[in-house]
Amino acid sequence: MNASRKLVIGAAALALTVGGVVAVSSASAEPREARQAAAVTTAWAKVAANGQVLGGQGITGINKFGIGRYNITTSSGLNGCALLGTINTNGGNDPGPGSSSILVGQVNGNTLFIRTATPSQPGSAAVDSDRPFSINVVC
Repeated sequence: MNASRKLVIGAAALALTVGGVVAVSSASAEPREARQAAAVTTAWAKVAANGQVLGGQGITGINKFGIGRYNITTSSGLNGCALLGTINTNGGNDPGPGSSSILVGQVNGNTLFIRTATPSQPGSAAVDSDRPFSINVVC
């Protein structure tokens, strides 16, 4: 056995003795991208309570059609995508305090329905209320 091979075996034995790990590499015939597709945000928006889009990408239109109710049209399809939403503070101008909620659903191939609410708010607007929000579409 030559000296360099003895040195490699000795180093591996020492690493295993002191709790180290010896890595063994093997080439895969299949690239990582083919094995697992990466999730990509295809659309996102930050929206004011009045329905004004404050920032976004992949959004082609918004329609505020009632108290706390919005439809957002995206430039790409939504089938098989995760739809995520959150209520924002809109720079501290949100009416809060209290609990708030957001519902994000798919209306058709490229339209989202958003419903914002403040269940703990007193008065007639105890449920639906105009709230600033953000949405993400991840496919």
